[in-house]
Amino acid sequence: MSASAISSLDLDAPISEFDWPGHSGPLRLRLYRSLASKPALMVFFAPGGFVAPDLDEANNCLRVMADGCGVNILAPYYAESPDRAFPAPVEDAHVVLTMAAKHRARLASRSAKLFVGGCEAGGNLAAVSALVCRDRLGPELAGQVLIMPMLDASMGCGSMRCPSNDPQQLELAQAAEAAYRLYLPNPADRLHPYASPLNARRLGDLAPALIFHTQGDPLADEAKAYAAQLREAGNVAHDVALPPADQLSDVADRCELTADDPCVLATNEFIARPTDAPVAWRQA
Repeated sequence: MSASAISSLDLDAPISEFDWPGHSGPLRLRLYRSLASKPALMVFFAPGGFVAPDLDEANNCLRVMADGCGVNILAPYYAESPDRAFPAPVEDAHVVLTMAAKHRARLASRSAKLFVGGCEAGGNLAAVSALVCRDRLGPELAGQVLIMPMLDASMGCGSMRCPSNDPQQLELAQAAEAAYRLYLPNPADRLHPYASPLNARRLGDLAPALIFHTQGDPLADEAKAYAAQLREAGNVAHDVALPPADQLSDVADRCELTADDPCVLATNEFIARPTDAPVAWRQA
């Protein structure tokens, strides 16, 4: 972000949009401000199958999360495949996190802790960003929030290989495969840890993680497996079960939140105390 762009941000506006130079071209970002006096700051990658991050569909979700969790949320329109396939979105994500850390005083508060989060394909970028921040020695993350994340480009987990007989869940599994084909046109890239965090050989020294999954969802097994692998590697990782997948029938439902949603309540606790298990929501 240029000095003029950041200085011109309206500090009273609940939602602002601005441009930012990314790794592979200009990026558009949306900032959601919470009502907290000293909010945390979260860079959040929206769902969209790596093809088009849908901030409009996720708008209500991010607004509710900002207000309910005392966190300002910076959501980028990251590089889109197939025109800017892997690793372009990974590099854009790291640029956004680096600049967010540099300008945290203007985007949130001077003492704001920096989190990364994402849903589905955006959850992949969030998990990968935690790996990249570790490997490149910054910026330092206070935690990672992964909501029904896509973590295994090989699609080898049971819930993805054999989704439920629900046509909507079969459609989601097929959509995930189509998204990976566009995002990873080189099949060998499916094994790269920055494409498939679940298959990463080094998972130590990562920021605390809060990982959400839903029973019956094609992405459920890889989310639970990743949480287990993070814990085995010595990290703090909490996993929380959301409502069954048959209650999350389309993209709008999967992005819909209310203030008393378990996702909001657990995220609020996690942002306040990342190393403590959410009190109200048992690990699954």
